[in-house]
Amino acid sequence: MFPLRRPVLVAVLVAALGWSATAVAGAAPGTRSPDAAAAQSATAQSATAPSTAALPTAAVAIGDSFISGEGAGSYLPVTDVNGVAQGFPGWSAPNSNAFFCHRSANASLLKADLPGIQARFNLACSGGQPHDVANASGNREKGRAVASQLDQLRAVAGAHDIDLVLVGLGSNNSSFTFGDVATLCANRFIADAWTGWWEFWAGDPPQAPCAVSDLATEEEIAAATTETTAALRQLLTTLAQVDADGRHRVVFQDYTNPLPLDIAAQYHEEEGRDDTRDKFRALGAERYAAGCPVHRASLAPGHVFSSRLGTVVQGSHAALSAEFPAADLVYLNVQRAFDGARLCERDDSPANALATPIRLQDGPSGTFLTSLSGYDKIAVQRIANTCATHFQTCQESWHPNAAGHAVLGRCLTGAAATTTRAVACARSADGNITVG
Repeated sequence: MFPLRRPVLVAVLVAALGWSATAVAGAAPGTRSPDAAAAQSATAQSATAPSTAALPTAAVAIGDSFISGEGAGSYLPVTDVNGVAQGFPGWSAPNSNAFFCHRSANASLLKADLPGIQARFNLACSGGQPHDVANASGNREKGRAVASQLDQLRAVAGAHDIDLVLVGLGSNNSSFTFGDVATLCANRFIADAWTGWWEFWAGDPPQAPCAVSDLATEEEIAAATTETTAALRQLLTTLAQVDADGRHRVVFQDYTNPLPLDIAAQYHEEEGRDDTRDKFRALGAERYAAGCPVHRASLAPGHVFSSRLGTVVQGSHAALSAEFPAADLVYLNVQRAFDGARLCERDDSPANALATPIRLQDGPSGTFLTSLSGYDKIAVQRIANTCATHFQTCQESWHPNAAGHAVLGRCLTGAAATTTRAVACARSADGNITVG
């Protein structure tokens, strides 16, 4: 386990930078009480104040949506690049708003059992890329108005002794992003389900199932590995400079696929049509309601893609373990953490799944559509365009939900305690989670 050097002096905190983990009844998404606002202000001031006492131990999350808590709800205000705490800005606000980092009170870092850790800080941001580790995210296209994650880390280290860092990085990079891949495959299915081959006036949208080459090529995976490794090298170098005693564990977590290798038989066809036929609206509506609007033929390529994301993380871990032989670096493989509980893997999805279904809005209204039954192709196109124009209306889709992040928290618990350099977290048929 990561080294512990002093007894716990206070109860373990489950809020990042003093943010309240308790939702305010009747409030808009992400709002908080005045007491929570005051707590954040006090914590922000203490983060830069010198102290002569022993520093409290801290765990920190760095990276992208699988670490920030995307999909888990209960999103907390996020301090932007100007030092202003941003709460929920409205569904039609620019997606660059810091709040849409979607740092959740249900994120895995805040749910893990981490004995000896006195404070926890979620610095991850949904959509985060390697660029964002050492640079302000807003400096790139589609970035968010937050400081670099290393600058945020330095602020935490000014008043805390960092013992554990959870990092998830690599699914978004200069070559591809998880969001683009998910959108590509879902859009092809929706177009195929609602548009006939003869409807040339619709613009002939792509309707073929996704192939492996559509998602990420081997060259793109190699480039992503190089890019991710460079960013994590900067993280390790910075930790060596700012950590109070220079002793900390860094957990490199990879990714799990929200969809199974094949969907349950219930979702194979509807009204005598499967997804190899032209125009299958009833089946399209059924799969959307269940959370898996995607061709069956796209599922295997999707698993190749998620497995390759694992090689990005594993490759970065191997390279940096060789460069920093004395560093305490652990690779956490979570690719089987949702086995048996993926979207549409069983009947009655999405209620029994550990991932969020694809959910869209008809305009930035705040109302998520749970069914597309009865909508024609023009309406479906309008709904899809809302996602493209106001990404926050759909960005939770196909991410771990609150229960899923709780499972990832149990995976992190095991990775924090292991005596080995690599562990795998898996879910058995009875729902038991093992790490080893």
